[in-house]
Amino acid sequence: MARRDPETNPAAFLGDELRRARLAAGFSSQEALAGKLGFDRTVVAKAETGERPPTVDVLAAWCQACRLDDELFGRLAVLARRADGPVPTWFEDWLRAEREAHTLRIWQPLIVPGLLQTPEYARALFLAAGADDAKADELVAVRMERQSILDRTGPPHVVTILDESVLHRLTGSPAIMSDQLSHLGSMAERTSVQVQIVPSVRGANAGLSGGFALASCDGAPDVLRMEAVEDVTEERRPLVRHATLVFDLVRGDALPREESRTLILEAAEQWKTR
Repeated sequence: MARRDPETNPAAFLGDELRRARLAAGFSSQEALAGKLGFDRTVVAKAETGERPPTVDVLAAWCQACRLDDELFGRLAVLARRADGPVPTWFEDWLRAEREAHTLRIWQPLIVPGLLQTPEYARALFLAAGADDAKADELVAVRMERQSILDRTGPPHVVTILDESVLHRLTGSPAIMSDQLSHLGSMAERTSVQVQIVPSVRGANAGLSGGFALASCDGAPDVLRMEAVEDVTEERRPLVRHATLVFDLVRGDALPREESRTLILEAAEQWKTR
């Protein structure tokens, strides 16, 4: 991606300052600093071009390595993130990985994942998170556009594991829930989409600390997106490996595809009668 204009773009301004700090600290290459920070070189490269402002963890490590004023650079990073449009710059990396992935692995203990949401369900979530009507409509449009990867020729193989509680958490209205779960059951019929449910009777499982998604692309490391107050995209190898292990453990507790689909459609019928 071309370098953005630091005169008009806060993320590019921050990137320029971080690049100057890197060179002044004696890190002649992005690879050298990345090795010191423990992140992939692309994290440094995208921060310096303004393509993606560094996360809190990356910025803290950068400030320590280059002896920067972490309070000042923290404020610059906040400004850079606030300059985002409907799609935050940090999320652009995930969208790119999602589009290029041959396999997506998703664990979600709370809600139906974005790629499998109906517009009404997605809108209810955005409104609950504090968006006004106009902002919610804008965000729903972005989310629906993401789903186009499932309808293209050669779609990614999507493996989604859901906690059973997702089927019974009212989001929007009973009618919205019934439509959402019917849609989920329909999507689960596709050969490229696998949906499995971890039944409540299993009790605790390895993934209850939070939802996440892994994107696997040809010729590139896996990318991890973790859910938090603001979602975080991670490329640190140890963290990606740990998430892969957690996914495998959770999947081991899940029902097979057909049993899972039956559970989904039964829940859809239950919502329809409420």
